[in-house]
Amino acid sequence: MTTSLPTLGPRGEGWVIIQGFLLVAIAAAGMIGPAWSGDLRTVTAALGLVLIAAGAVLLGRGIVDLRENLTALPHPKDGASLVESGAYRLVRHPIYGGLIIGSVGWGLLTASPLALGLSAVLLCFFDLKSRREEAWLAERFGDYAAYRARTKRFIPWLY
Repeated sequence: MTTSLPTLGPRGEGWVIIQGFLLVAIAAAGMIGPAWSGDLRTVTAALGLVLIAAGAVLLGRGIVDLRENLTALPHPKDGASLVESGAYRLVRHPIYGGLIIGSVGWGLLTASPLALGLSAVLLCFFDLKSRREEAWLAERFGDYAAYRARTKRFIPWLY
C-alpha cells in the first residue's frame, strides 16, 4: 500500500502535533457557551455523556490492547507486532475512533456547534493520518492487507 500523504517527520511527528492542536481546539470550543437550551440541551447533554463514555472505553481498550506496541507516533515501533485482538478485532484504529466519538460527545454535551464542526475536521484528519500510518503498517506487516480488508477503520460496525 502506497500513499502520497506526507510523513511529516521520520516517524510522523508532525501528525501528532496537528492532532494535539485539534484536540485542544475542540476542548476550548466547548467552553465558549451553549448554542441551544431547553429540552434539546437535556437530550444532547445525555447523548453527549454516553458518547464520551463510549469513546473513553474504545480509546482505553485500544491503549491497553497495544501493550508494548503503543507509541504516540503513527510510524510503528521497531520490533512491533501487528495487534488484531481486543478492540483491534473491531476497528483498526480504536484510539482515533475513541477520540472522534468522545469529541462528538463533548460537542453535544456542551451544545457547541464549533466543537461539533471541529469534530468533523478531526474525523477527516484521522482519516488522513490513518492512511499514512497504514502505509507504514503495510510495509512492515505482510498480512496487514487482509486485516485491513476485514476490519472497520474507526467506529465498530460502521466505519
